[in-house]
Amino acid sequence: MLLIRTRHLAVAALGLLLGSAGSAMAAPVLRYTLAMPAPQTHYFEVEMKLEGFNKAYTDVKMPVWAPGSYLVREFAKNVEGFAATAGGNSLRTEKVSKNTWRVYHPKAKDFTVRYRVYAFELSVRTSFIDAAHGYVNGTSVFMYPADGKELASTLEVKPAQGWSQVSTSLKPAGGTFTFRSGNYDELADSPIEIGNQKLYTFTANGTPHTVAMFGDPKVDEARLTRDMQRVCEEAHQVVGQNPLDRYVFIVHNIDRGTGGLEHLFSTTLSVSRNAYSSEAGWKGFLGLVAHEYFHLWNVKRIRPVALGPFDYDNENYTRMLWVSEGGTEYFSNLIVQRAGFLTPEQYLGDLSNGINRVENTPGNKQQSAAESSFDAWIKYYRPNENSSNTGISYYDKGEVIGAVLDLMIIQETKGQKHLDDVMRYLYDQYYKKQGRGFTDEEYQDAVAKVAGRRFDDFFRRHVYGTETLPYEQALGYAGLKLTTTPAAATDVALGATISPAGGRQTVSSVVRDGSAWQGGLSVGDEVLSLDGARVTDDLNKLVTGRAVGSEVKLLVTREGQIREVTFPLLASAVRRYRIEQAPNPTAEQQAVLAKWLPVKK
Repeated sequence: MLLIRTRHLAVAALGLLLGSAGSAMAAPVLRYTLAMPAPQTHYFEVEMKLEGFNKAYTDVKMPVWAPGSYLVREFAKNVEGFAATAGGNSLRTEKVSKNTWRVYHPKAKDFTVRYRVYAFELSVRTSFIDAAHGYVNGTSVFMYPADGKELASTLEVKPAQGWSQVSTSLKPAGGTFTFRSGNYDELADSPIEIGNQKLYTFTANGTPHTVAMFGDPKVDEARLTRDMQRVCEEAHQVVGQNPLDRYVFIVHNIDRGTGGLEHLFSTTLSVSRNAYSSEAGWKGFLGLVAHEYFHLWNVKRIRPVALGPFDYDNENYTRMLWVSEGGTEYFSNLIVQRAGFLTPEQYLGDLSNGINRVENTPGNKQQSAAESSFDAWIKYYRPNENSSNTGISYYDKGEVIGAVLDLMIIQETKGQKHLDDVMRYLYDQYYKKQGRGFTDEEYQDAVAKVAGRRFDDFFRRHVYGTETLPYEQALGYAGLKLTTTPAAATDVALGATISPAGGRQTVSSVVRDGSAWQGGLSVGDEVLSLDGARVTDDLNKLVTGRAVGSEVKLLVTREGQIREVTFPLLASAVRRYRIEQAPNPTAEQQAVLAKWLPVKK
C-alpha cells in the first residue's frame, strides 16, 4: 500500500507539473476590435475576444475616470447592447455594479464580448465620433477583465468608410491598423485619432515625433515642426534622460480649445484653430505643448504613489497635484523661456500674472495647495458660483510655489543646484531604481537632499498651510522685487459678478467679505433698479466712482419675489503685483538670476 500510494502521489505530482506547463502554454489571450460603421450616429462598436479564461464566470469592467483628469465621469453610462457569445451561442450576462458586467461561461474558456459606446463629447478627457473623425480615449471605450489588467492585448481598428489614417502611440502588431499593448494601462493610456488627419513629423532627442492635426488649421508646417522640436528638446534638458522611442501629438483644432491631457507616449491637445495667427496665440500653443510634453517625466514617470498603478473603480487621492500639475505648469513656462520664445522680462510678466491670480483669489486663504489637490475629485472639476471663495487652483498655486522653491534652492546652493535637480533625483531614485511613485515626505526629502538643508517649515506654512508665500525674499535672491499696488483709497468694489444673459442683470458670483457679500446680495438675484433707476447695464459700471461708504439701494427679484437690498460700498481689496528689477543687483544676485532664467544665445 505504501508503494502504491507513493506511486500514485508521484503520478499526481507529474500531472500537476504537466498541468502547470499546459496552463503556462495556454495563458489567457485578449483581442480587441474597434469598428465604427456609422460614425454619424456617434457610436463605436467594440468586440473583445477572451481566450483561455478557465473560470465559471468572468467580470469585465469599464473605468469610471481617465488618468490625468481627476473626476469620476462614469463612462459606463455610455455603454449599450452588452452581450457575450461562445461558439455562436449566447451566454448569460448580468450587470453586478455600475461599471461591472459578469459573463457566465462554465463550459467555454473562449468567448466574445460585444458592446456599443456612445461617444459625442469632444474633449481631451472623453471619446468622440462623428462624420468627420473619431477620437478614442481608452478608459471611456475599452473594458478589461477584472482580474486581467496585466494581460497584453492586440487591437484592430476598422476605420469608417473613407477614412485612411489611424494615429496612436500604440506599437504596430502586424496587419493593417493592428496594434499591441503590454497591459491594460498602456491600452488605456494611448489615445487614438481616426480619420483623414494631416500628419507632420520631426525628430527630437533622437526620437521620432508625429503630429496628427485634425481641423484644417491655417498653420505654417515648417514653423510648427521647428518650434515644437525646440520645445521638446528643451523639455528634455530638465531631467536629461529620454524615456521615449516614439511620441505622438494628437491636436484637435476646433472653435474653442479646451487644453490638453498627458499620456505615456503621447498627448492630446485641444486648440482654437485660430491660435496660430497671432504671436500671443502661438506662444500659448507652445506653452500647452511644453506642459503636456513635460508630463512625460512629471506625472507619467515622476509621480506621487497614488498615481499608478491605477484603481479605475475609485478616486485615486493625492496631496501632490500642486507638484504634478502646478509644477508642470511652472516648468512649462520655464521651458518656453529657455527655448528662446520668451525673454526673461516676458516670463516675469507671466509669473506676475500668476501671483495676481493666486493672491486675489479669496479661497487662497481658505484652502491649501495640498487640500486643493486632495479635493480635486469633488471641487476642481465641479466648480460652482462660490468656488473662488473656498478654494485655489493647484495649477496656479503650484506654479508660484515652484518659482519660490526654485529660487530658494538656487540661493541655498550658491547657484549650483535648482529645481531641475530635484526632478532628476526623483526620476533616478523612484522611477528608475525603485519603479514606484514617491510619498509627500519623500518629495520633501528630495528637496532637502538637493538644497543641502530642509525646508519643512516652508512646506508646513505654505503648502499644507495657507500663509502667504515669501515672494519678496525669494525674488530678492535674484535681484528682483515684487511691487504691490493696492486699489486707490477712493476705489470701491461691488464684489459681485453680473451676467447680462437674456437682457437681465443677474448676479452670478459674490466675492467673500466684499460689499455684496456683507450686504446680502445673492447669486441668482436679478437686479431691477439702483437707487430707483432701472438697471440695464452691468451694476459694476454703475457704481464706479462712488465714494467708499456710500450706500446703494437695489431692487431685486429672488425666487419670484421682489426685495430691497441696501448696503454700503466697501473699498476694493484687489492688489496688483508686478515683478521688477531691483536697482544695483549684486554679483551674487545676478548669478542667481542667470541660473534661474538663462538667456538663450
